[in-house]
Amino acid sequence: MDRTAAGWINGFLGVVIFSGSLPATRVAVAGFDPVFLTVARAVIAGLLAAGLLIVFREPRPQRRDLVPLLITALGVVVGFPLLTALALQSITSAHSIVYVGLLPLATAVFGVLRGGERPRPLFWLFSGLGSACVAGFAFSRGIGAVSVGDLLMLGAIIVCGLGYADGARLSRRLGGWQVISWALVLSLPVMAVVVVATWPATLHDIAGPAWAGLVYVSLFSMLIGFVFWYRGLALGGIAAVGQLQLLQPLFGLALAATLLHEAVDPAMIGVTAVVILCVFGARRFA
Repeated sequence: MDRTAAGWINGFLGVVIFSGSLPATRVAVAGFDPVFLTVARAVIAGLLAAGLLIVFREPRPQRRDLVPLLITALGVVVGFPLLTALALQSITSAHSIVYVGLLPLATAVFGVLRGGERPRPLFWLFSGLGSACVAGFAFSRGIGAVSVGDLLMLGAIIVCGLGYADGARLSRRLGGWQVISWALVLSLPVMAVVVVATWPATLHDIAGPAWAGLVYVSLFSMLIGFVFWYRGLALGGIAAVGQLQLLQPLFGLALAATLLHEAVDPAMIGVTAVVILCVFGARRFA
């Protein structure tokens, strides 16, 4: 298997895992404070990451890697989880999932600014068309006036795109799981202090689904998904493989249909087909 194909396969697996992140967060914030949820998921994933780094005897990052690791941590360990958790207090997971359709553009822009990539003009055409298609579908479903939750989601997309780009650059040298692991370990001391400071008065009233949501976002969204995602971005290109995120809102809707038995109408199928074509077009001209 060549490098590009491996990148796209790894990226696809990462997107599938991330598709459950916002629904799981929505369930988790029903029982946990957003700040506690953010730091708790980082601490759980950070302890696991530290164990992996010790077991596999990974060398420490060099001094030049610290700033990109900090940017990665601020983007994907703190920024995106916190902003989405705050947003999901006032908007639904289906509403928030739509904004992920803008993440490929953010990732591609930061891939150019931070990663030195130069996609061809037709790439931007397909990327913009795919994002517009997802956004248009969302607004046709009745998303109305802009709220605080919407602004928080836009902020989350920006910081996440930056974290993806810097993490992917480092993955070319350090490896995918190593980058997210070191970012988690780097943020672990601060996250641990905040966990203690925000610890709930009681845990007995927290329902099972909220615990399940915490487990998912801690293990899959915070660590396992990034193992595949950063490897995919590093092998296949930040801008190109990043377009796979156009599929994430649609995977989220599919999960809602499968697990929550929500209806899937012909419009969803049509949008899915157009977005898939845009992903292949962006891949062709990246």
